[in-house]
Amino acid sequence: MSSTAVNMNRSTMTEKMLKVFKSTLSKITNAMLLPVIGITIFVFLWSIAAQSIHTSLGEFPGPNAVVKQFSSLYSEHVAERDKAEAFYQRQDKRNAAKLAKNPQYVTKIRAYTGKETFLDQIITSLITVTCGFLVAAMIAIPLGIWMGLNKRLNASFNPIVQIFKPVSPLAWLPLVTMVVSALYVSDDPMVSKSFLTSMITVSLCSLWPMVINTSIGVSSIDSDLLNVSKVLRLSTFTHIKKIVLPASIPMIFTGMRLSFSVAWMVLIAAEMLAQNPGLGKFVWDEFQNGSSDSLARIMAAVVVIGFIGFLLDRGMLQLQRKVSWNKSSVSV
Repeated sequence: MSSTAVNMNRSTMTEKMLKVFKSTLSKITNAMLLPVIGITIFVFLWSIAAQSIHTSLGEFPGPNAVVKQFSSLYSEHVAERDKAEAFYQRQDKRNAAKLAKNPQYVTKIRAYTGKETFLDQIITSLITVTCGFLVAAMIAIPLGIWMGLNKRLNASFNPIVQIFKPVSPLAWLPLVTMVVSALYVSDDPMVSKSFLTSMITVSLCSLWPMVINTSIGVSSIDSDLLNVSKVLRLSTFTHIKKIVLPASIPMIFTGMRLSFSVAWMVLIAAEMLAQNPGLGKFVWDEFQNGSSDSLARIMAAVVVIGFIGFLLDRGMLQLQRKVSWNKSSVSV
């Protein structure tokens, strides 16, 4: 091989490597650098704006004040866990001493009744919103598939969906509270009434986006796929499993992502209004508290609420990518 050909091959390889490097660098920039720049600009504008806003409780909290409250809230959580551990240790010692004096003594175990910390309320809210969303999904997806397959059923139910879709959680909450109080009567309930109230309110408000998107996705399936099902004479169940679900998954998950976002927003409002345990109650309690740290704590809760909402949406997106047959159709 001549030196000219070798030089040409080297030049071609160098160009390919440069293209790969530029492509990789562009992907890294879009995925990491640009979001970091955007967040930096937001934090900078936030810190400037905070200095010029003065309220009855003092200056509006800037980024530094919020970060300090995160540290304070975590310290409170650790201190509360230490109190709980000390409580159970004292209880075990008392029971052991009584058993030593009287072997027939029936051990009594009492639960620690200390206050819920910020982290505890985050977990409570996540459990509530997940349960409410799953209940809504179990109702909405089958109903949406049924409506998408049956035009008459769609025409019958669509007005009901459109009427109830814009109803605010503030309107549903009093009704749900009264119904739960009337029907859920038990001396030893498995779950609290406050949990049921929040969960049902979340389900009622997050139901409709899933119904609408699922029915649209099913009704817009390619006619060629439907003809294949007719030629093969697939049963209704097999038709739904092999044709309907794979083809309509993108629209179904779009509805689920919208519903999860709605569920999270609704839950915070429901917890604030009904004073049910969770992040919403934390925000309301801090607002009522009116201390010098209240605004910073509320802002910390706002940041956490937004970040959790973002993670829930990313989680649904990753789940969609795993179950969707067409990976390229999954948008961010």
